[in-house]
Amino acid sequence: MSGIAQRRDTRWWGWGSAGRRLTLDPAALSALRAELGDLSPWDRPGSIDAVELPPPQPLPAAIAELVGKEHVLDGHEDRVRHASGSSFTDLARLRSGELADAPDAVVVPADGAQIAALLEVCAREGVAVVPFGGGTSVVGGVEPLRGVHARLLSLDLARLREVAVDRVSLTARLGAGLRGAEAEAELRRQGLTLGHFPQSFEFATVGGFAATRSAGQASSGYGRFDELVTTVRLLAPAGELATLEMPHSAAGPSLRELAIGSEGVLGVIPEVGVRLRPAPASERYEAWIAESWEAGRGIVRRLAQEEALPDLIRLSDERETRYSLAFSGPGGAAGAILDGYLRLRRRAGGCLVIVGIEGGRESVARRRAQIAQLLRAGGAVYLGRSGGRAWKRTRYEGPYLRDTLLDAGVLVETLETAHTWSRLAELYESVAAALRGTLEEAGAPPIVLCHLSHAYADGASLYFTVLARRLPREEVEQWQAAKAAACEAIVAAGGTISHHHGVGLDHAPYMAAEVGELGLATLRAIKERLDPAGILNPGKLLG
Repeated sequence: MSGIAQRRDTRWWGWGSAGRRLTLDPAALSALRAELGDLSPWDRPGSIDAVELPPPQPLPAAIAELVGKEHVLDGHEDRVRHASGSSFTDLARLRSGELADAPDAVVVPADGAQIAALLEVCAREGVAVVPFGGGTSVVGGVEPLRGVHARLLSLDLARLREVAVDRVSLTARLGAGLRGAEAEAELRRQGLTLGHFPQSFEFATVGGFAATRSAGQASSGYGRFDELVTTVRLLAPAGELATLEMPHSAAGPSLRELAIGSEGVLGVIPEVGVRLRPAPASERYEAWIAESWEAGRGIVRRLAQEEALPDLIRLSDERETRYSLAFSGPGGAAGAILDGYLRLRRRAGGCLVIVGIEGGRESVARRRAQIAQLLRAGGAVYLGRSGGRAWKRTRYEGPYLRDTLLDAGVLVETLETAHTWSRLAELYESVAAALRGTLEEAGAPPIVLCHLSHAYADGASLYFTVLARRLPREEVEQWQAAKAAACEAIVAAGGTISHHHGVGLDHAPYMAAEVGELGLATLRAIKERLDPAGILNPGKLLG
C-alpha cells in the first residue's frame, strides 16, 4: 500500500488506524469524573467532508509538469489530512469542524531531483512549502502557515521509500517517506534493527525522525536518532547540502548536526544514512517498584553514571503509577494485585519502573544481573516480567487512549523537557505547579502525571501528561494558557524547551532562551542563505 493510501486509512480526526479503538473501563472513567468533575462528551464531525476549509489558491502549472498531475492532490480530504498534526490543539480544531487554513494542494514528489526542482519553482513563484512526513507532530510542526506568501503546498514525502543496506559497515540508507514500522520490518527481515521506537513509531517517518531530532523509547541503549545518523542530504532552494558517509570527522563544525533537527525550515531531507545493529536474539522486559519518586531518580542516576543503563528505562511518579494501574484492566485489577503484593513486603505506594534489556542471550543475562543488583541496592522491589511484557505490548496505545478520553470530555495532552540531575527535582516541581495553577484558575483542576524516560550520566528527561475537564468551546485557549505557563516555568528553571518533541510553532517563542539571541540570529542567517525567499515551513523553529 502506498504512503498516501495508508494515510487515507487512518483517522482524520484522531490517531492511527481507523478500525482500532480502545475502550476505557467504567471504573477508571468514574474515578476520573470523581477527580476532574462533570465531563461534557465531545462530539466530532460525522464526515471529513463536513470540515470547512478556505478555498484553495491555484498553484503554478510548472509544479504539475514536474511531478505529474496525478501527484498533485487538491481534493478536500487530502487538504484536511495535511492541514494539521496530532497535538491536542490540532485535534480540537478538527473536532470543531472548521480549519482556518489548509494547503492549497498536496504535492508528492518521486525523488530528490523532483524535490530540488519543486523548491526552485516555489522560490521563484512565491509558494510556501511545508514538508510533511507522518503528520504526527505535537508542537505545530506542520501547521499550514504561509508567512508572506499567498499560496501554500504540503510536500508529502511518502514516495521516498528506499532501503539500501551495507551489511559490512552495518549501515543503511533509508528514504524519508518510510514509516518507522516499515523501515524496522524490512531491517528485521534482514536480521538487523535500527532500534528507534518512539511512541509515534507506527506512523511517524524516517524523515520526521531526522527533522525533529527524535528520541525513541529504547534510546538509552540504542541512542537517539541524531546519534544513529551517519550522513544526511538537505535540499534547499539555494542548492543541496550533503555530508559524507563516515563514522567521524574533525573537519570543522558538523553540517550533519545542522540538518538534523532543522524541522523543514532550512531544507527538505529526502534520505538519511543510519547505523544498524544485529536484531536482538534475546530480550527481557520487567517491572519493579521504587520506594518513591526521589528514590527512583537516584536509582536511574546511578545506573546511568555507572554505565549500567538498560536499553529502556522508564520511571513513573506516584500519580502516574496509580493511574497507569487503574487504566490497566477491569476494575483496576492490576492495581489491586500490586497493593496485595506490596502489603506482603510491608510497603505502601511507590513508583513503577519498567526495564527493558535486548541483545545476545549471554549479554542480556549479564547486564540484567548488574541492573537488578543496583535496583535492589536502591530499595526497589521486583514485580516480575508480566508487567514489563504488558508495557511493551501496549506501548503504542497511549494516543488511542487519548482519543477515547477526548470523546468522554477530558482534555489530554503531553509535554516534555530535560535537565541535569542536580536540578531535575526543581524542574519537576515548577512545571507541575505551573500546569496545576493555570488550569485550576480556569476552573478545571487537573491531574498531572510524569515519568522519566531518557537518562544520561548528567541528567534525564521528564514527560508530563495532563488530564483536565475540558471547557466546551474554550479547549484550545484552555490548553494554550497551561502550555505557556509550563514553558515559562521550564525557561525559568533553565531546562530545555524540548527533549524530543521538537520546536515547531509552539516552542518557537522560547528559542532565544534556549540558544541565546546571537544563536537565534545565526540560525536565521543560515536560513536566509539556504532559503532566501523564506518559503520553507514559515513560522516554525525560528519564529
